[in-house]
Amino acid sequence: MIARILSISLNSFRESLREKLLYNLLIFALLMIGSSILLSRITIGDYHRLILDIGLASINLFGVLIAIFVGIGLVSKEIDRKTIYTIVSKPIPRYAFLLGKYFGLVITLLANTAVMVLGLLVVLYVMDVPITGLFFQSIGLIFLELMVITAVALLFSTFTSSTLSAIFTLGIYVIGHMSGDLKELAKKLDEISQMIINVIYYVLPNLERFNLKGHVIHGLAFGASDMALTISYGLTYAGLLLLLASIIFQRRDFQ
Repeated sequence: MIARILSISLNSFRESLREKLLYNLLIFALLMIGSSILLSRITIGDYHRLILDIGLASINLFGVLIAIFVGIGLVSKEIDRKTIYTIVSKPIPRYAFLLGKYFGLVITLLANTAVMVLGLLVVLYVMDVPITGLFFQSIGLIFLELMVITAVALLFSTFTSSTLSAIFTLGIYVIGHMSGDLKELAKKLDEISQMIINVIYYVLPNLERFNLKGHVIHGLAFGASDMALTISYGLTYAGLLLLLASIIFQRRDFQ
């Protein structure tokens, strides 16, 4: 079974590499990272923080866009091409098909993230910006966030259209980074509103957990225990999303 999942993953990875959107987003990301050099020239004060802020934000933003717009097509393209009928007729469990597609995109994201990080490291070296271990911790959590967003996109793609999947996933991404604000807002509302917001807060992913940009920019420590808890949270959440996606996909009728 692992061999089948790996085979589907590699095939999905090769398919993703043919996506023109992938390269467009990657080029824009590298241009955004490179532009931080120009912006630093016209900035008064500590330009190190500006370069780190723009660089990490670019990796996060363009990584999320790749995860969403490539992720929503993992299943929907198979349905549109009618190849899904051939796939479900083969002696391959549907969950294996989904996991293969998921890990294929994760490999794609890993490759693209590596390219963007390499570009940022070149900029940091040229501009003589110190590189700390916290920087690589931040990159690791950004990639973990991309894994969660990919799982969200895959989940929606199992039961709705590509357009709605993109809208819903973008919505969850935005809300996931506003979790703290939602919690504070709930304190000022009535009981029913508080209950609704609390459900949203605890059910949707708290993506701010993966955001270490502030720590990197201001040199704030992020302990090993906090890192372990955040990694556990991200992997568990992604796993639950994949489980739910597999259940929905298993019960979907393609006849």
